[in-house]
Amino acid sequence: MNTPISYEFPLNERMRVFIRLEQLFHQFYHHLHGTASADKRAAISLLLDIVAIFKRNDLKSEILKELDRQANVLNKIAVNQNQGVDTQKLQELLTQLNGISQKLYAMTGKIGNHIMESDLFQSVAQRSAIPGGTCSFDLPEFHYWLNQDDATCVHDLSQWSRPFADIGEAIALILSFIRNSHTVTEEIAPAGFFQITLDTNLPNQLVCVSLDKSQPYFVEISGGKHRCTIRFMYPSRDSQRPTQSSENIPFTLTCCIF
Repeated sequence: MNTPISYEFPLNERMRVFIRLEQLFHQFYHHLHGTASADKRAAISLLLDIVAIFKRNDLKSEILKELDRQANVLNKIAVNQNQGVDTQKLQELLTQLNGISQKLYAMTGKIGNHIMESDLFQSVAQRSAIPGGTCSFDLPEFHYWLNQDDATCVHDLSQWSRPFADIGEAIALILSFIRNSHTVTEEIAPAGFFQITLDTNLPNQLVCVSLDKSQPYFVEISGGKHRCTIRFMYPSRDSQRPTQSSENIPFTLTCCIF
């Protein structure tokens, strides 16, 4: 398969939140060092989204639970001394998990509250609820900040985002373990439709469908921890809605069960 497009589908709410945050962190760090005013605006907007997710979720607790779960799995592998397992690599992974867990346990207070200590950030957050509400005439202080030198803006953005850094590192580690613990199969979707029945005795976390980029379809996945439905859809054209393909479509299915 040449140049595939991959479509991930999380099988529980914890994975949904982690993947959303992963995307937001990637975008934030992309814009952090951008030199255009639009980059600074985008970075602020992304930080607002990150803060909003933290307000709705007890993420520290959820991340620690997931780190503990993964550490328990690795410890069982170490105790059983499975043939072919690289024990040195296993110990390195356990050290990574324990290290990031200790960092999170050491964090005190509600994560994200620090950012509202900045009057500037509070003002931007309040006005961002209004479409186009952060224009120069609405927030002259923000306009002034946007026109400061890059080093000043990067410093401020780094300070505001600093407490989220350990969270981002933990999420990246968790998702890396999950994505690298998988089974891969080559499948055919008859008439653009495929259904997976999942073994509920396994800790299914993600499914991923990879499709050659040259194929004129996108992948629509729905379902949960018991089964998933996969449909291969033609994109909308003009005023027409997407439609399911009637062809038999080859694709790669990855199930992550770490």
